[in-house]
Amino acid sequence: MLNIDGLDRLDRHAPVVMLNLMRFHAHSGDGDGSGWDAYLRYSAVTVPMIKARGGTLLWTGEARAVALGPQQGNDWDFAALVYYPTVTAFIDMMTSKAYETEADPHRVNACAEHVIIATSEAYSKFKMK
Repeated sequence: MLNIDGLDRLDRHAPVVMLNLMRFHAHSGDGDGSGWDAYLRYSAVTVPMIKARGGTLLWTGEARAVALGPQQGNDWDFAALVYYPTVTAFIDMMTSKAYETEADPHRVNACAEHVIIATSEAYSKFKMK
């Protein structure tokens, strides 16, 4: 469920990078392949939605091991960093009818757990603004 209260505390006009942490189902909830297969379907739909709002994927990769901190509860399968030019652009996508009907069902079929953390830039080697 989208945390609108938390997002409302952010500057809606500031750029944001969303840290996505995902744990996949072994089998897709709709019976069509694995959770990973469903995630690929989700990505195929959401990437154009992200780009249409001026955003982009910065990085994706397999989560291999917890290097520091508690291992329990942190066994993620995949991580992604997604840039949006504004918090409003992220909210617009996530609350759109197209996301609800075309993308989110694939996400639900793919993920046993999916956490998205809104981040603000403290340092970057790359210029985001």
